Amino acid sequence: MSKAKKIMSTYEREMKSAKFKKAFDQSYKEFLLSELLIAIMEKDEKSVRKLANETGISPTIIQNIRSRKQKNLKVSNFVAIAHACGYKVVLEKNDDRFEIADKRSKNKHELYFTHQ
Repeated sequence: MSKAKKIMSTYEREMKSAKFKKAFDQSYKEFLLSELLIAIMEKDEKSVRKLANETGISPTIIQNIRSRKQKNLKVSNFVAIAHACGYKVVLEKNDDRFEIADKRSKNKHELYFTHQ
């Protein structure tokens, strides 16, 4: 019996290229962050303007995050948006937990960590 030759999908063929895989992985991460922010904003029924007022982030930046035009999302912006929607951002490894908090002063975000 001869083995049938496996037919690869376009995705499988493209993922064999290191350059394509790297670009795909990066844009997929950006897509996931954008989708996460959109989901938490919608769940909390936050408009772009309301969220901008609460976080001190410009409405243009928030809209660009929503539409995935914003590249390299700042951690401070991510944390500020998450907090405005009632979420905590936590880093966890084994039994160690650190909450990433955000302080805003004069439209400047400062991150700090608290050990839990």
